[in-house]
Formats: sequence, C-alpha cells, structure tokens
Amino acid sequence: KYYQMKNFPINLLIVTILSISTLSCREPKDLVFREFHNLTVEKLGFAGAALKVDLVYYNPNNFGMELNRTDLDIYVDNNYLGHSSQDLQVAIPRRDIFTIPLKIDLDMKNLLLNGLTTLLNKEVNIRLLGKVKVGKAGVFKNFNVDYQTVQKFSMF
Repeated sequence: KYYQMKNFPINLLIVTILSISTLSCREPKDLVFREFHNLTVEKLGFAGAALKVDLVYYNPNNFGMELNRTDLDIYVDNNYLGHSSQDLQVAIPRRDIFTIPLKIDLDMKNLLLNGLTTLLNKEVNIRLLGKVKVGKAGVFKNFNVDYQTVQKFSMF
C-alpha cells in the first residue's frame, strides 16, 4: 500500500498530461472563408502577370496557429487562372478573423482564352487546390486544400 500511495502523484500526473495532450491534439476545424478585398494588378504583360489579393478567413478553433507556406492552383469557372507559391508568416488568432495576403502568378494564355466569358459573368466559381503549411509552437504540418466558393463579380 505504501508503494501504491507513493506512486499516486506520479500516476495522477501522467494521466493528467495524457488527458490534456489528447484534448489539445484534436484535428483542427476548417478555416471559414469570408471575403476577398484589395485585388490589385502587380504586374501586367503578355509574357506574364501577377495579382495581389487579401483573403479574409475566420478561425473557429479554440487555439491560434501560424500559416507558414502556400502552394495553390487557382481556378475561376473551372479554368486555370494561375498559381500561388509563397513562404510567409501569418498569425491565425483563435476564434477570430485574419487576412492572408496572396500573390497569384497568372497564366496569361489561359486568361486571354477564357477571361472574356468570366468578365461577363455576374458570379464566378473560384476554386483553390493545393497545400498549405500550418502549425503551432514550431511544429508544422501540410494540409491539402480543395476549396470552392461562388463570388459575385463585377467589372463595371
């Protein structure tokens, strides 16, 4: 009995640590896309073009994270628009809204072939496909992204 009582605090500590680590290591909930703004043309030419846009998201998780890298293909109305690959440090606060600055290198050939019909639509289907690297406390993990949304769009 003395041996069991002597190890009781250690056993209680082990059970407590295991319980806390199990609860804190839950799979994170998906981030919720809210809107985009500040869409600007950074570079424009026949050889290539680049856009910058701020994507606004909400983090429904009870913990903050950090976005470390994006590697995404962007499609508009199922037509390849371009690619975004960048290393960055974006703090994702818990249960709050945050902004991701995204730079997109445009595929000019595809944009010229399919862009006119997209510009005439009032709504466009946007799809992001690729990977993002997200983590916490220096531990990062790659997550697959396959996100679609319909956005109102007007050039005029």
